[in-house]
Amino acid sequence: MPSDPDAPTGGPLAGVRVVELASLAPAPFGCMVLADLGADVVRVDRPGGVGPGRLSVPTTGPLHRGRRVTALDLKTPAGVADLLRLVERADVLVEAYRPGVAERLGFGPETCRDRNPRLVYARMTGWGQDGPLAARAGHDIDYIALAGALEPLGRPGHRPHAPLNLLGDFAGGGMLLATGVLAALLERERSGLGQVVDAAMVDGSALLTAFLHGMLGAGRWSAPRGGNLLDGGAPFYDTYRTADDRFVAVGALEPAFYAALLTGLGLADDPTLPAQYDQAGWPELRRRFAARFAGRTRDEWTAVFADRDACVTPVLAPTEAHHHPHNAARGTFVEVDGEVQPAPAPRFARTPAPPPRPAPDPAEPLDVATVLDTWAHRP
Repeated sequence: MPSDPDAPTGGPLAGVRVVELASLAPAPFGCMVLADLGADVVRVDRPGGVGPGRLSVPTTGPLHRGRRVTALDLKTPAGVADLLRLVERADVLVEAYRPGVAERLGFGPETCRDRNPRLVYARMTGWGQDGPLAARAGHDIDYIALAGALEPLGRPGHRPHAPLNLLGDFAGGGMLLATGVLAALLERERSGLGQVVDAAMVDGSALLTAFLHGMLGAGRWSAPRGGNLLDGGAPFYDTYRTADDRFVAVGALEPAFYAALLTGLGLADDPTLPAQYDQAGWPELRRRFAARFAGRTRDEWTAVFADRDACVTPVLAPTEAHHHPHNAARGTFVEVDGEVQPAPAPRFARTPAPPPRPAPDPAEPLDVATVLDTWAHRP
């Protein structure tokens, strides 16, 4: 059987073979990162898609780019047997079932280790493989809530506000998964053995609060939600509405940047302005800043601060970000199959990531023999 011409080449992970069992957002994002960096990721779908009454598993768009796809019924002995054939040749298996499900279906870590001792077996869950909540359902908002990452987010006197599903699903979940896989692959170079990676979104969300815990320990985060230095409490680290009902972001923490902010706002010579770190004066500072920013449009303020190191930037919508000159110059976004998407990151000088390939057509899965033949013909 001929090898698959669509198999990926290039990138720092070229030659790494990943089997991804289809799931929702966190694990696909982690596998997208691996695919972006050159890994050969083969997603295993359910035959015929997802049944009625269940959340559908999206199989198109950026989270699924760069894959190839096959379809196996993992509730049958034949499907499990085919999966284990892939495991024998793979470097990484990624699954996002609740704890114990893979074992019950016949492809848990011990079974896979017997077939391939070098396999990195990556498990993506919300609560982890053990603990009182391990078998419970949850979503991003639940994981960041229990991790202490949700409570600080929001305005004074208002309820906590979830920042989309960026913290739990993607930063604390998928990116943690990718980091764990890469670390296990690196360790395998020394030991020759794979291992299980237990990537839990509650753990990753807690990890993201390390700086916040440092601030707490130093006594520099003591006000209620929305009243501290980096949560919108400081008037020089916040967003402001402009004349056209858009926004600018201000992050002028250091004295030099703050001085540039005042100059741009025309307030540098105002003797009545409270001192930057006089918290009693913050309400007045915020009022003065808000009045100034309301006097011009977002793009007019962008022009004012274009050549000033004041840490002032326009707040861009996702549909605008790729047009910004800096993002355009760096290629921060790319077009894949007619769709604008974030580009692979980070960047590598000697082994650059290949251009992302579109998500595979789930209606045209490869058979396992074709995948194995490809792996046999590529180093």
